[in-house]
Amino acid sequence: MAEPLSPDAAARISPLLKALADPVRLRLLSLVASHADGEACVCDLNDAFDLSQPTISHHLKVLHEVGLLDRSKRGVWVYYRVRAEALTDLASLIGGVAP
Repeated sequence: MAEPLSPDAAARISPLLKALADPVRLRLLSLVASHADGEACVCDLNDAFDLSQPTISHHLKVLHEVGLLDRSKRGVWVYYRVRAEALTDLASLIGGVAP
């Protein structure tokens, strides 16, 4: 990194990191991002975990609340899409670290 994070940037990024610190949420974000058309129905995500549907929905809700996922309801199903702009701060933070 060329310079330290500003207080505003740190306040913006820390909730994202906190949400992604959970392995289930990190995998969910990855599954949604890699799904066809970058969008996944909650019904498509349940089989990837040995967890109940309400637990998966809770984790998706956390990712949505911090701004990492957008969601839209279609009939009885909810579809999730990664918010690329929300990942910009994370990418600049992680990408800016020298090896």
